[in-house]
Amino acid sequence: MQNLRARWRRYGTALAAAAVAGLGGCSNAPSDHANLDGANILVFSETRSFRHQSIPAGIRAFEALGAEYGFGVQASEDSAVFNDRDLPAFDAIVFLSTTGDILNDAEQDSMERYIQSGGGFVGVHAAADTEHQGDWYWYRNLVGGVFAGHPAIQEARLNVIDNTHPSTSSLPEAFLRTDEWYDFRDLYEFRTDVLTIDEQSYEGGAHGDYHPMSWYHEYDGGRSFYTALGHTDAAFSDPLFRQHLSGGLAYAVGDRRARDYTRARPEHDRFVRDRLVDGLDEPVAFDLLP
Repeated sequence: MQNLRARWRRYGTALAAAAVAGLGGCSNAPSDHANLDGANILVFSETRSFRHQSIPAGIRAFEALGAEYGFGVQASEDSAVFNDRDLPAFDAIVFLSTTGDILNDAEQDSMERYIQSGGGFVGVHAAADTEHQGDWYWYRNLVGGVFAGHPAIQEARLNVIDNTHPSTSSLPEAFLRTDEWYDFRDLYEFRTDVLTIDEQSYEGGAHGDYHPMSWYHEYDGGRSFYTALGHTDAAFSDPLFRQHLSGGLAYAVGDRRARDYTRARPEHDRFVRDRLVDGLDEPVAFDLLP
């Protein structure tokens, strides 16, 4: 691609393996993360609205996880990568605190086809504050919910409600963290929640007794994982949060089969209209043949 507005970073498998070797290897990696070895991940962080200062820390965290688990990371803020030529190279796409209307119609189509072909998606924090206006409801369902607001940054108690998922299998049953706690609207009914927040432990929550903060679901041929955590720089240095991210990524990557675009809907410009007759203004009838 030409004229990228992005900083691209590539950590090839050999470099990742060397880094891991320097850290003593991946022998302690969770067994449900084994599929990450050799994977290729796009970390996308373009913003058209509020920009989180934690984005560079988030990129560094994914790079560190790539070195630990042996997967490649390309970080970009150029939406031109969303095309049918480049996206199939990635096992999963991460939206790292993206905001606003970041993809044009053709790029949206390419992202849909990528997921339909079996691709994976990870949304971090403000991914829920992305494409929240307009008619791209497909994306909002892919994420699983839409940002509705938040109180001040403060400490709160998080509860793991599903410890069988790789994003929570290494987390304690309950723990305290300081972050920016999102409220949501339009929660996707077919998601499966793994992490909730106790609204009695902080001020300003809007959901009441049940307030989901992280979830996953299969969607339109692919897999999606979302976590509302990740507002602060400090979050991305937290070992528990990194385990949460790596597990969610492992779910999104899945079995790493090659993208199968026969499962995706045809691109909008695949067909050509050919006018056979001009000036046809007489009544026309058609017969249906068996």
